[in-house]
Amino acid sequence: MSEPLTDVDVAVVGAGAAGLAAAHRLRQRGISTLVLEARDRIGGRAHTVKTPAGHPVDLGCGWLHSAGRNPWVALARQLGFGIDETSPGWGGRLVRMGFTEEEQDDWMRTREAFYDRLEAAASGPDRPAITLLEPGNRWNLVLDATSTWANGVELDRLSVHDYNRYDSTDLNWRVREGYGALVSTFGADLRVRLGTPVRRVDWSGRTVALETDAGTLRAQVVILTVPPSVIARGDIAFGPDLPPEKLAAAHGLPLGIDNKLFLALGGDWPEIGANWHVLGSVERTETAAYQLRPLGLPIVEMFTGGKLARDLERAGVAAMTSFALDELAGVFGSRIRKHLTPLAASAWAGDPYARGSYSYALPGHAGDRAVWAAPVGDRIVFAGEAVSAHDFSTTHGAYLSGLDAAEQAIALVAAPKL
Repeated sequence: MSEPLTDVDVAVVGAGAAGLAAAHRLRQRGISTLVLEARDRIGGRAHTVKTPAGHPVDLGCGWLHSAGRNPWVALARQLGFGIDETSPGWGGRLVRMGFTEEEQDDWMRTREAFYDRLEAAASGPDRPAITLLEPGNRWNLVLDATSTWANGVELDRLSVHDYNRYDSTDLNWRVREGYGALVSTFGADLRVRLGTPVRRVDWSGRTVALETDAGTLRAQVVILTVPPSVIARGDIAFGPDLPPEKLAAAHGLPLGIDNKLFLALGGDWPEIGANWHVLGSVERTETAAYQLRPLGLPIVEMFTGGKLARDLERAGVAAMTSFALDELAGVFGSRIRKHLTPLAASAWAGDPYARGSYSYALPGHAGDRAVWAAPVGDRIVFAGEAVSAHDFSTTHGAYLSGLDAAEQAIALVAAPKL
């Protein structure tokens, strides 16, 4: 049964990590709350599905980034989820592709030198990260491809200042049962109304009216957790309009595109270790990263980003599969083709409630995160990974932003109304 649209103190729009964290905190403080979720499930961009063999795979977030300080680690243990602390092994990709140790070391030196230049550039005017590549370096295309996986966009559209503000401890773990399953379990007992997209937010009166196909919900304060890309497209109307600077920030923080394709791996492959990573190619930006036998399962996970991810999503799963087979055959030989079968794929660019995977700042727009995070009047509070100054693009960044938004909402509810 759907939750009724009765007046509440605080309405939360979006049942992803940020919205669920906010709703948890509000419930703890005794604030009446209802979460409105457009999809038919909770979790947002955290989404675990089961393969026909029963193996959980994450179509959305998959890594507990900065695991040593990631609040989802403690939540996972409290909720009985298993955590795999095996290192991702991203640093050994080239050797596993047949490159020499010397070439692997040369790549690592190039990568670190690029990151050093990025850090040094933080003191100057903002600019596209691509301007910091060393002209003619053989690994430049790999650096560009790496940006598509990390940021969902190529280096020519990435703000140097924003990228420098991201804070990573480089400790990355996984949830054995799936990160998406963890997020949905965390929110399972909250008051959430599914299948209820918000069409219009009327904040002209003393309360906020959220107009949906099921009716209108009124609240003293609304916490808006939808991505800036959704607002930039005008998918939710506002009356009155949001301030111009807020809309400009939404356009300055688009969501990059990253997608996954999971393939069943059949046959006997003693030469492929568990949790191995390889690249499809080092000769082009439009290539994929592959995790082989994640958690020891007979699965291959293809990870694409940027323009390639968008193009393959439009082309469909068959095109994604063909691309993966071609690249993996180039690494492991043509024998692998007949042993790979598609299982599941994501399509985040076409998701009408996300319009992408996670946010990045365009060059010259690093300051937009602070603008996007600022409340509007005393009625609308913003949350989600895009508002995070240092943990953007992550599920823990979204969670922490939800807690902060809840505290802002509590203060607004308690404040005397003029």
